[in-house]
Amino acid sequence: MWEVYEHRRVVRKLSRLPHEILRRYQKWKDIVEVSGPQGLRLVEGFHDEALRGEWKGHRSSRLGLQFRVVYRIEGNQMRVLVLELTPHDYRSK
Repeated sequence: MWEVYEHRRVVRKLSRLPHEILRRYQKWKDIVEVSGPQGLRLVEGFHDEALRGEWKGHRSSRLGLQFRVVYRIEGNQMRVLVLELTPHDYRSK
């Protein structure tokens, strides 16, 4: 059984999310708690992927066309730390 921890930024944002995104995030957490990040790769709609650049070592899953959940796997402890729940910015920086 995996444990999901949320950064306090994420907890504050939850009340402002659209209902559909909040529902998908709850489903995302359920999958992670039962089967870990490997279970996310089996669900094509989440498009779970490793990140590069300044986010190297983190992973991202889609919650919709715009929103992403950014998380990190905490070593061998079967813990997932959710760092960001944000609308994705497609503009080049």
